[in-house]
Amino acid sequence: MSAKNTALSGVRVLDFTQFEAGPSCTEALAWLGADVVKVENPDRGDPGRLAASEDGKTDAYYFLLFNANKRSMTCDLKSEEGLALARRLIAEADVMIENFAPGLIEKLGLGYDTVKAINPRLIYAQVKGFAPDGLTAISSAST
Repeated sequence: MSAKNTALSGVRVLDFTQFEAGPSCTEALAWLGADVVKVENPDRGDPGRLAASEDGKTDAYYFLLFNANKRSMTCDLKSEEGLALARRLIAEADVMIENFAPGLIEKLGLGYDTVKAINPRLIYAQVKGFAPDGLTAISSAST
């Protein structure tokens, strides 16, 4: 099957994710034919790259497993130049997904309202492993 005949052919996904939860979501989109562009920090890349690396220099199998079939680029989201680049990418994307710490994407100036103003047709997704206060979400039921 060629890339033209896949379910998500022609869909561009901007991937601001790291470790497992976000990368596994964007990986599924990539396997379905989406053009996934993984955006990484220029200083260290995705922290998962070396998290379980055998030699501390080579991408870990863990990282490769969750990021196969994606294109990768670096972008310094803490600089004006990097944010301008991110905004240009957002303007052309169909989907944006992030899983930074709670509140970080908003501090960077790329929260939902901002990106929807740049690209009103954008699908904006967040995968959070923690509640907004930074603590893991715990629910309990009384018996």
